[in-house]
Order: sequence, then structure tokens, then C-alpha cells
Amino acid sequence: MLRRLMMTVLLMGWIVSAEGAVKTLGRSESLRFDPSGYPPEMKSAYAIMQAKCTRCHSLERTVVAVTTGVAPISGRPFDHVAVVAYGQKMLRMPNARMSRDEVKSVVNLLVYLVDSTQSGEK
Repeated sequence: MLRRLMMTVLLMGWIVSAEGAVKTLGRSESLRFDPSGYPPEMKSAYAIMQAKCTRCHSLERTVVAVTTGVAPISGRPFDHVAVVAYGQKMLRMPNARMSRDEVKSVVNLLVYLVDSTQSGEK
């Protein structure tokens, strides 16, 4: 219990420090990315992510993973390898109802966001 509380506090601190890297909007369950500065192909991918991924979970989970570099459920690193693994997992999830092209677009977006966070851009 104490370990989980400590992880939450650490994660929230990382979100605050990383907010300058990837712009976000909202709080808690309504936390989401601000795609206004994204290139056109990333805006299209964001629309797919917003429509498809939120069938099963809020974008908060994705924002936390991208901005902290840690997947909030597993506590594992959220990097390029993890992004691809999550994409493959979504292809196998029947409720995701995502085509290969949609998954590829969202994976490309998440790689873009992870890179933007690590480089301090966006």
C-alpha cells in the first residue's frame, strides 16, 4: 500500500515536471493531449486514438505513460518497445476494433509523443 502511494506521488511529480514537453489539457479522467501543435498526420492519428482507445480507458492512462515514461498499470518503462508491444496487444483485443492501419497510426503518434517528451519539444 505504501509502495503504491509512493509510486503515485512520484508519477504525479513527473507529470508536473514534464508538462512543458507535451502539452496536455484537463485533469484526472479528463486529462488528454493538446494536439493543436501536431503535424497533420499526427492530428489524424490523435483523432483515431481519441475515438478508439477511449472505448476501454480514458486518455489519462496514455498521458501518464507518455509524460512519465512509466506505464501506470504495470509500472514498466513506456518507451518505443513498449509502444509497439501495446499496439500489437490492441490488434488482439476484440473490443478495440482497430485495423492494422489505425494501430500503426496510433503507434506512430505515441512514438512521436515519447520522442517529444524525451527531447523537451512540443
